[in-house]
Amino acid sequence: MLRTLSNAQGWYSDPYGHKARWFSDGRPTALVRDDGVESNDPPPEVPFVGTLERVVETEGELLHTGGSRGRAPLDPTANAIWEIFVSTGGD
Repeated sequence: MLRTLSNAQGWYSDPYGHKARWFSDGRPTALVRDDGVESNDPPPEVPFVGTLERVVETEGELLHTGGSRGRAPLDPTANAIWEIFVSTGGD
C-alpha cells in the first residue's frame, strides 16, 4: 500500500537505502531494519517527498529475513540436517 508521508506511522520501505525504516507522524526516524537486525541511522537532512510502501510484517519475513526468499542462509551442517528432514517427509 502506498501512502503519503503525512500519515505514515510504522515500518515502510526505506527511501534512503535500508530495507525498512520506522516512520512516526509522517517523519522518518533513525530506527532502521536490515535482514531482521534493528539499528540506528539518522535520515538525511533533506526531507523526502513522495509516496512510501508500507512493509507488512509477518512472522518469518521482515522480522527474520536474510538470504533468498526471506530465509536466513543455513550453515552447511544445518543445511544437511534440513535435507534429511525434507527427504524423510518431515518426520
